[in-house]
Amino acid sequence: MSWSASHPGCAEFRRTVRMNRRGFLHAGMLGTTGLSLAGLLRHEALAGTASRPNSVIILWMRGGPSHIDMWDPKPEAPVEYRGEFGTMSTSVPGITLSDMLPRCAQVMSKWSIVRSLNHHDAGHSTGDQICFTGYNSGPNPDENIHPSCGSIVAEQLSHLNRELPAYVMIPRLLPGANAAYLGVANKPFETLADPAQPGPFKVPNFELADGLTVDRLGDRRGLLTGFDRLRREVDARGQIVANDRFQQQAWGILTSPAARNAFDLDAEPQAIRDRYGFMPAFDPGAANRCGAPAWSQRILLARRLVEAGVRLVTVDLRWWDTHVKGFDSLRRGFLPRFDQSYSALIEDLDQRGLLDTTLVVAWGEFGRTPRVNNDAGRDHYPNVFSAALAGGPIRGGRVLGESDSKGAFPLVNPRPPQDVLATIYRHLGVDTERQYLNSAGRPISVLPFGTPLLELS
Repeated sequence: MSWSASHPGCAEFRRTVRMNRRGFLHAGMLGTTGLSLAGLLRHEALAGTASRPNSVIILWMRGGPSHIDMWDPKPEAPVEYRGEFGTMSTSVPGITLSDMLPRCAQVMSKWSIVRSLNHHDAGHSTGDQICFTGYNSGPNPDENIHPSCGSIVAEQLSHLNRELPAYVMIPRLLPGANAAYLGVANKPFETLADPAQPGPFKVPNFELADGLTVDRLGDRRGLLTGFDRLRREVDARGQIVANDRFQQQAWGILTSPAARNAFDLDAEPQAIRDRYGFMPAFDPGAANRCGAPAWSQRILLARRLVEAGVRLVTVDLRWWDTHVKGFDSLRRGFLPRFDQSYSALIEDLDQRGLLDTTLVVAWGEFGRTPRVNNDAGRDHYPNVFSAALAGGPIRGGRVLGESDSKGAFPLVNPRPPQDVLATIYRHLGVDTERQYLNSAGRPISVLPFGTPLLELS
């Protein structure tokens, strides 16, 4: 049931999309309107909407969250399909969730679900590549041959704010999330330090060596600039220019009070930190390697970053690979933790006036098998899976698409992961028609295909 560029739905993005006022002001499709990014920003300024840039938070649920046990329950299916959890109504009539997500159910009016995503690859890292880049992986699934959506955003938007990285990874690089042929300047800024760990949170990249000050760094910068001019004159491939750009960005971030303040997680009031949750690490036993870390504080840091002006933040919420004792893992760790932190994020963004400009996408590389396996878990399953979207152009309280009675295949409105990427790009004002030269010198489009999820707008 998976489908590719040959499917009629994949060609829909080639037609001009009629945009409502909200969609236009939230970045539009620059390629189809012919409107440049600078022109778009001028229009937003005239409309009084340019006070805050649009941002995206990707909550990457690596391992593959079970759609049936979260967002697409099947209470009428046989027990070997529906699993151990019940269902519950939400604040939106007609939408039901797993009964393990009561807080999410209460704020259902502020977020929506896509229940008919699908692709063809059941591998973790290869699925990562599809969902982060829109393209299939190369021979080494852990190395990008195409740039991730974050690196595309960095390439097109980082010049708009030199004091903050355009693309941040919390805490460190994920498979599929690298820059590939866009080069080192468009790699994510990794926090390396993990907000999930107890104690003060300090980003190593902001720590200066003993005896160094910003003024002394400035003196060294002047000396290096002289050498760089000479090096550029003999650089035949332009690599030095790319490195110079990376150095300039790193320098601006290192010396930026805005960046230091944005990453200062310890400045958050304790009440807010408690709302997101800070539960001790969950260890379900040696039989299951899927322990859920206390990633709630990672999500809170993502909110701080988009509030400061970072354009795309990816948060590692691994490891949803629930093959063995899966229901026990979900019941005792993953689902209560996600329920608390996701609902807290949505409410926090809304209360701060950030939800209209911040698109939140919670998903993983695939779903889980509809039939429960012999180890009380579910296995890899890309044939149909779900994603949760909130904020930005997304209106809450909606469901897009439908899976069949057992949660095995798309039944209504099948959508590829590229449609989620197209929605992200549209919100940020990224030109998906732009092409970049790959390592072989061949021009490659930002996306091979993809239609924004306009039904949720």
